[in-house]
Amino acid sequence: MSSSHNHYLIALSVLVAIQASYVGLSLALRIPGAFALNRRLLIAGSAITLAVGIWSMHFIGMLSMGMASDVDYLVLPTLVSFLLCVLVTGIAIYLASLRSLNLLGIAAVVMGLGITTMHYVGMIALHSSARLSYDPVYVVGSFVIAVTASGLAIWLAFMAERRPPLFVCAIFLGCAVSGMHYTAMEGTSFDFSFAEPVTATSFMSSDTLAVIVSFVAFAISGVFMLTLVPKGSSREHGEQRRRGGEEVADDFHELETEESGDETAVAGMQASANLLPIEKNGDRFHIAAAEVISVHANAHYTYVFNGRDDLFCSLSITEVSRRLPKPPFYRTHRSHIVNLAHAGRMKKSGDAAVVELESQVRRTVPISRARVGELRQQLAEFQMHECSDAT
Repeated sequence: MSSSHNHYLIALSVLVAIQASYVGLSLALRIPGAFALNRRLLIAGSAITLAVGIWSMHFIGMLSMGMASDVDYLVLPTLVSFLLCVLVTGIAIYLASLRSLNLLGIAAVVMGLGITTMHYVGMIALHSSARLSYDPVYVVGSFVIAVTASGLAIWLAFMAERRPPLFVCAIFLGCAVSGMHYTAMEGTSFDFSFAEPVTATSFMSSDTLAVIVSFVAFAISGVFMLTLVPKGSSREHGEQRRRGGEEVADDFHELETEESGDETAVAGMQASANLLPIEKNGDRFHIAAAEVISVHANAHYTYVFNGRDDLFCSLSITEVSRRLPKPPFYRTHRSHIVNLAHAGRMKKSGDAAVVELESQVRRTVPISRARVGELRQQLAEFQMHECSDAT
């Protein structure tokens, strides 16, 4: 079958893929610092946003191609292709959010496999209208493009020493989606001679339908972005810029308050030193300081990360900070505490920085701009102390 393409719809399909990639990666980058329900919502939001964008790009790409005959799309294969894309994309995003170099290749393969599988399962929807055949060279080529471009986008977003603008990462991922589609379509042959005649029942043109699909994809991405991105993030950013040194003053004030406490309170605290009350699956127990890798504040409570799970703690971040020994524990941010024994390399992130945790589940912890230098000094002193103890 000879076919022609509407270049405006091709451009629209690529734009949809890039836009969905941008929103999906924006949500995915927030996963390492999220906990409990918010973490699961970010994974789901990122996966659904990417899946909707990928599916919409493929659908618009199909509409851009002029068929030699009317086509009747089957609903079930189309729905199955979308659900597979959501599942596989969600797995890839989760693996990438762990920020492990060993899992990066797996995440790239899973992402590429999800994009490719969605395409070929979706093509089954045309079997009632045409007989399809695929060139194996283009099938392999489409998979390689999807895996390579996806891997590059994931590496730039999650693993690069200096991450480029997120839009650049989104372009690579959008190119993975659209490049895979049009490469696969180049190797696809359509035979309409055996198909039963289809009566056209569409009340709108392909152009109009493509615009509606792209608008829906943009709207879904916008809803997830507005819902899952914290409202106070920009305000916190502004406060950090205006009051960069104010947090250090707060630390000194907290230290003075601790030192001025009466002897009875200090003695009672020492009795329960290095133990934090934890709740998990309805059970209550205590966790020792040696098992704590990081702590994150959530309203008036905290979540304690032990390298595998986020455990609910009824204490405030200030009370947890009092109970944990210093060193090795250091408060990197008003809402975060890190165990220096599990602190890895530090990376710049906007005006501030993050420190990577060395744990079974890879995670980063934010560092206030005013505390970056002090944390470097604390890490150097802690490592020197550890080396001296070892010798």
